[in-house]
Amino acid sequence: MTKSRGSSKTSIAAAVMLMLVAACSGGGRSEEVVVSAAASLAGAFGEIEAAFERTRPGVEVVLNVGGSSALREQILEGAPVDVFAPADRSNMEGVVGAGLVVGSPRPFAVNELVIAVPPGNPAGVTGLDDFARAELLIGLCAEQVPCGSLARQVLRSASVEPMVDTNEPDVRALLTKVEGGELDAGLVYLTDVASAAGSVDGVAIPGQFNVTAEYPIAVLSNGSARTAAGLFVEFVLSEEGRRILMAYGFGTP
Repeated sequence: MTKSRGSSKTSIAAAVMLMLVAACSGGGRSEEVVVSAAASLAGAFGEIEAAFERTRPGVEVVLNVGGSSALREQILEGAPVDVFAPADRSNMEGVVGAGLVVGSPRPFAVNELVIAVPPGNPAGVTGLDDFARAELLIGLCAEQVPCGSLARQVLRSASVEPMVDTNEPDVRALLTKVEGGELDAGLVYLTDVASAAGSVDGVAIPGQFNVTAEYPIAVLSNGSARTAAGLFVEFVLSEEGRRILMAYGFGTP
């Protein structure tokens, strides 16, 4: 009987201890910073997220990547986003015009376009002129997203009327179709081909036709973690943040 009473006391003590641990862990929840970033930033911002969280153990970054125009619309419709990093200035300007940016947007990276082809380039694509070949399967990003509008600007500069078979919602979706051999060629960012680790090949675009995409970043008033969001922006702009971006092929503005 004595042993039984001792076991009971031990069980109660253990239960109380578990309740205290649960209460403590519940009170120590991390502060979340929601970052909406262009799809082309997925790899770099994934690494930046991990590096930033190591320096701020009480902050958790929630990364939401997608087409810049779709992310802009989410923000304008009231999504609680703390940081916005689109792939162009025009989508940022739409959010600035709605009065949702705290301070001023800051440029943090630049990118260029390149022709992506499946490994080995089975269709023998050599340049922009091949985008007018009806027998090829050609893909672009949708016109409303930066990689799509920039691609069309490049093709106009080269006087090429593309025979487009698909318009993808963002650059990651387009790259996936090229990787899978569903397309013979697509216009994507240089950083996307660099991060594809051999699953696609790149064909350079002559400098006189290429364009530069500038990426801005800003803290938004829609979110609830303004201070932590500001710290994340500063980290992106820091030497460490720039080092990570450059490792993924981005340039500095």
